[in-house]
Amino acid sequence: MGDVQLKSLNMSTHTKLVIFGITGDLSRRKLIPALREVSRSNEVGNLEIIGVSRRDFDATELVGKELASITRGISMDLLNDSDYKRLYQECSVENGAQVVIYLSVPPLAVTQIVKHLGDAGFGKKNVKLLLEKPFGVDGSSAEEIIEEIRQYFNEKNIYRIDHYLAKEMAQNIISFRASNALFSHIWNHKFIERVEVIASEKIGIEGRADFYEQTGALRDVLQGHLMQLLALVLTEVPDELDWNDLPALRAKALQALEPVIATESIRGQYATYQDEVNNPGSSIETYVSVELHSVDPEWKNTRFILATGKGLDQKTTEVRIHFRKTHDAQRNCLRFRIQPNEGVEIDLFAKKPGYDREFEPQTLSFSYPPDKVLPDAYEQVLVDAIRSNKSIFASSEEILASWRVLQPLLDAWSMDELPLTIYSSGSSIGTDYYPVMNPLQ
Repeated sequence: MGDVQLKSLNMSTHTKLVIFGITGDLSRRKLIPALREVSRSNEVGNLEIIGVSRRDFDATELVGKELASITRGISMDLLNDSDYKRLYQECSVENGAQVVIYLSVPPLAVTQIVKHLGDAGFGKKNVKLLLEKPFGVDGSSAEEIIEEIRQYFNEKNIYRIDHYLAKEMAQNIISFRASNALFSHIWNHKFIERVEVIASEKIGIEGRADFYEQTGALRDVLQGHLMQLLALVLTEVPDELDWNDLPALRAKALQALEPVIATESIRGQYATYQDEVNNPGSSIETYVSVELHSVDPEWKNTRFILATGKGLDQKTTEVRIHFRKTHDAQRNCLRFRIQPNEGVEIDLFAKKPGYDREFEPQTLSFSYPPDKVLPDAYEQVLVDAIRSNKSIFASSEEILASWRVLQPLLDAWSMDELPLTIYSSGSSIGTDYYPVMNPLQ
């Protein structure tokens, strides 16, 4: 079933969106602004918002006049079974309305809330569950969480959010490959020497000391976001692509990756981090890069580099495809700019204007017109969940495959087997993927 049919099918659907943690930071910064745009678009039919919080709130003050008429709050003790039964009645689950439950809550509260929801009867075919990352802190914890949630909700009704997959240019990686014969013919190891997936930030941890001391760059960005972007590059794209098959195709690509060799990784920390978290001697990484390889014959001998870090010289997320050279003077790199300034670029050589026969690098680029407003990732997440389109949501198979690949690195770090590189803020990512263009001596 295509997207047009999905949209038509759901335009008259009555959806009750239940947001746990509606007064929290993520809800205020991302969900509520996204809901305003979704509501204006009339893309999801009849929408009602039920905000769950520990105490009463003023709907107009929280969500604004535009959404206040379709928003109501319910105060709950998240440990009280009877409150979940009351919520069940408030949602009128038995009356045919689609119920979408968004858990915008701390990770440790997720499985506890899911259990209460399941016990209250929410594990119905018309109830969907939207979950924010992180999905575990390692392979074993991820598997435990998946199994606990499956006791109450069917996998097809679980929507795990990786908002990078919902970004317009991330989705364009698949569209670009599927719809352009020039690149679909050369999308394999014979023509691609290496792939780089890079996410760098200029800012540091910005007051998120507790979160970052428990997470680090690998768990925060690389394990989810960057592995998912890599999966979009490696995924087999059938001639007749059903977008809802993408999670299974991405999982297959991730399952073909070999476990990381810990010594082929770099762990770094910007120089002022330990002072910011008030933890001298902290080994939490603010930078990590890994090199991966695939057993898929289509990708043998191609290198896959993933790197992410804070306190670097620029903010950018890019996927770079480096094509194999037949001689050193050649230069061809295809770049998908995920953020900011979404677009596609390819480096080429052309004759330099003038009487001499000299060549110079040029860039062909595509970007959206300045007046083209792209949907925010959270808008796409909400619309697709309501429409039952799962193409931009991570499956349990993808999550477990990603952790399997990276687990050797976590194990090596836990044994202090790898050095920690201290780098100065504003460093660049060098050609050898170290953030030490401006190293401390």
